[in-house]
Amino acid sequence: MRTWVNGELLSDPDAPAVAARDHGLTVGDGVFEVVKVVDGRLFALDPHLERLARSARGLGLPEPEPYAVRRGIGAVLEGEPLSLGRVRVTWTGGLSPLGSDRGDGPATLVVSAAQMDVWPDTTAVATVPWPRNERGALAGLKTTSYGENVRALAFAHDHGASEAVFANLQGNLCEGTGTNVFYVVDGELRTPTLESGCLAGITRRLVLDWFGGVEVDEPIEAVVEQASEAFLASTTRDVQGIHRWDDRELPGAGPVTTEVRKVWQEREPELL
Repeated sequence: MRTWVNGELLSDPDAPAVAARDHGLTVGDGVFEVVKVVDGRLFALDPHLERLARSARGLGLPEPEPYAVRRGIGAVLEGEPLSLGRVRVTWTGGLSPLGSDRGDGPATLVVSAAQMDVWPDTTAVATVPWPRNERGALAGLKTTSYGENVRALAFAHDHGASEAVFANLQGNLCEGTGTNVFYVVDGELRTPTLESGCLAGITRRLVLDWFGGVEVDEPIEAVVEQASEAFLASTTRDVQGIHRWDDRELPGAGPVTTEVRKVWQEREPELL
């Protein structure tokens, strides 16, 4: 792994590099993006940087300077031949008091790159008992406040699943910890609306643009009961079929999921 912090490429990527008073560390006051690397090329970089800026605005942080972000990305990828990897860009509130108030210093920019393993074609997911708050201040933002996701993933792992799925306060299907969820009912591909509180995933948008589908809000119990197939979509998983959702078995490689995966593989090179 290679890491770049505020303009400096670290000789030891695991060495201390962020201050103990950094607001991203003390209270999770930060935003981030993960960009996939395929054969040394970045996938859909521009949409990711646009969302990083949008999340920063939503959290009340200044927008990161695009040139600085791109310079950091170039630094961590130089001399790092990644056939399949990820670049993570993290932007935090910087030095601040030991509380929720922000300081008046500059923000912190961290960029890291590392090799990534290929996900299996299908996986199991578990519905967690805690809802997403679609009316909360962080709804729809990609922030570093991930404690809820950590707890949810531990629950999923305890139930033999690789991803946790949330309903929202209304009981409607929302999202996974790091994925958007698609499912099929009566041959129609569906996914929750952004009003559900889910993240506006880059992969989610591309699936809708390239393949089609409808955005709806439906109770999660009805989705689990009625879906004939389902899949996860994310930057690292691409399109991953779901073969078990809670106690219900599903065809991880159903006809719609298979076709979406085919379309994805054909069109992905367009954004590299």
